[in-house]
Amino acid sequence: MDVLVFGAGSLGSLLGGLLARDHDVTLVGRDPHVAAIREDGLRITGAVETHLRPEAVTAAADAGDGSGWDLAVVAVKAHDTPQAAAALADCDLGACLSVQNGLGNEERLAAALDCPVLAGTCTYGARLDEPGSVECTGVGEVVLGPREGGESAAAERVGAAFDEAGVETTVATDMPRRLWEKLAVNAGINATTALSDLPNGALLDGPANDLARAAARETARVARTDGVDLPDDEAVAAVERVAEATAENVSSMRRDLQRGRRTEIDAINGAVVERADEPVPVNEALTRLVRAWERERELR
Repeated sequence: MDVLVFGAGSLGSLLGGLLARDHDVTLVGRDPHVAAIREDGLRITGAVETHLRPEAVTAAADAGDGSGWDLAVVAVKAHDTPQAAAALADCDLGACLSVQNGLGNEERLAAALDCPVLAGTCTYGARLDEPGSVECTGVGEVVLGPREGGESAAAERVGAAFDEAGVETTVATDMPRRLWEKLAVNAGINATTALSDLPNGALLDGPANDLARAAARETARVARTDGVDLPDDEAVAAVERVAEATAENVSSMRRDLQRGRRTEIDAINGAVVERADEPVPVNEALTRLVRAWERERELR
């Protein structure tokens, strides 16, 4: 399978590298990371050890003649989804898979692309060590399926391709629920750890735990009004399960604040606020605080 990975950051590089063990992969990312891959290949360390040479470019249009790929994997930040959709709109794609955080990414991609758009979640841990090198901090699972739920031939093809490359993969028929559960996890963990500057494991007890649990319960309530059956206790359990499994990890939003970058708050806690019919005070407070931090630094 010819695969284009749009967004070769930590997760995109890891997934692209794993897929490159069995498929032709092109990574679209930024220098100096892309330049280092072109020079000396992509090195994966940690839980998976390998060294590969996927093609690496800074724009989809630079990848050969851009005539098409069997699959585009989108791994950019949620606020970069419109740019990704515009860049991919001129490509001939067999399917597109989003492994992004937050809600709404798949809808934005589907509006621009003339191919099946699949939703995905990924629990593989990834961290960029240095240009050209990504560490796999934990082997997890990719779950993918039609964004609206149910079955599709495209999902089966993509799932088989991931399996062939040795990526732990499940093709699911309940992606709307899985996306909302992932949103509850991110709503509970990301902004809370970012604003408190704490590792994920700090959410397992104490005041931070109360805040994370409340954000997850609010998210579950909004999910149910959106027609997705996500009980409060299951949303809270998912937050605590992920916090325990990633206790020493720095959340993506905490890392964004540490590096002075724009966050995905709009697509996570902000998405809960936007879709709520009733007050969601915890998610609203977290959203306002992170947006204030971004505005002060002229990031929005």
